[in-house]
Parts: sequence; C-alpha cells; structure tokens
Amino acid sequence: MRIAVFCGSSAGRVRHMEVAADLGRVLAKRGVEVVYGGGRIGTMGAVADGALEAGGSVIGVIPEHMLAWEIAHDGLTELHVVGTMHERKSLMADFADAFIALPGGAGTLDELFEIWTWAQLDLHAKPIGLLNVDGYYDHLLAMVNNMVLEGFLKVPYRNMLLVDIDLDRLLKRMERYEPQEYVWVEEPALKDLPA
Repeated sequence: MRIAVFCGSSAGRVRHMEVAADLGRVLAKRGVEVVYGGGRIGTMGAVADGALEAGGSVIGVIPEHMLAWEIAHDGLTELHVVGTMHERKSLMADFADAFIALPGGAGTLDELFEIWTWAQLDLHAKPIGLLNVDGYYDHLLAMVNNMVLEGFLKVPYRNMLLVDIDLDRLLKRMERYEPQEYVWVEEPALKDLPA
C-alpha cells in the first residue's frame, strides 16, 4: 500500500510540521509506503523524515530543475527525477493507491484539485483524503460546498473528497472508501431554463 502525500515546501506554523512528521510516522508504522514530492524542506521534509525515522519506505518524485535548488532529500528509499511538474504529478499518481493532502499552499492545492478532478472524470478510483488540521481548510470547504449549491459540482463528486480533522479516523474512512459512480448529466442550456 502506498499513499501519496500532498504537502508544502514551506513549514507553515510549528503545528503543521508536527502533524506532517506524525503522518509520516503513522503511515510507516502501518506498513504504508509514502510517496511525495521529494523535498527535504518544509512539511515535505517533515513527512519524509517522520516516515524514515519510524523505519518506513519513502519514494520521492522531484522535477530536475528543483535539484539545482538543492532541496532534494538525500536519504529516501527511492528518488525519481523527472523533467516537469506534470510528470511529477503523473508519476506520483501512478505510484499511489490513495492520496492525502495536508495544509499547504498553491502547489498543494494544485495537486489536490488535479487528482480530485481525475477522480471525477473516472481516470482513477482511489480515495482522496483531506486532513483539515485546526480548521485550515474550512474556507476552502465552504467554497467547495458553494460549488454544489451553485450547480458546478455534483454531490457524488463532492463526496469523493474525504475530509477529517483526525488522522486515524481519516485513514479508516479511506480504507472503507467505495468509489463514486461516474455520472454525466447533460445540463439544460440557458435558453431552456425557466425565467
């Protein structure tokens, strides 16, 4: 079993680093391999270090241009160097059986939303977890729920995103995940809607 962790090259608050390291340790103790972005800094580095310190296996995927910044983790089980960010996300997705997003910035959201979109398009049926540490994602979740209310996101697709504040509970929910059935519903054209 492998879980790809979407997290940041920034540290955020101390709490975020602690949660990231704990996630790495918990996954390692469960025998789950960690797949992540290959960096040694920020919450990325904390996840990797936590898993490695607990005797786990960690697979990093990093774009070649980031090697020049000297941020690649040099103690991983495997480090795959790819040409582009697109290749990075694709290879991480191929390696992973599931995904968890920790608090992070634009890059974390990019990874989360792309993998969630792929699930909506029936390109994979893997569970996607969002660890909502200290309410970090509350505003984002309000926006996601507004997408449903405004008719841009179907409820089954909203339910693909498993959200929890508790890591153990989130992992249990991910283990029990049943993929949503892909449903394409033709929406009425504006001219066909009642005035």
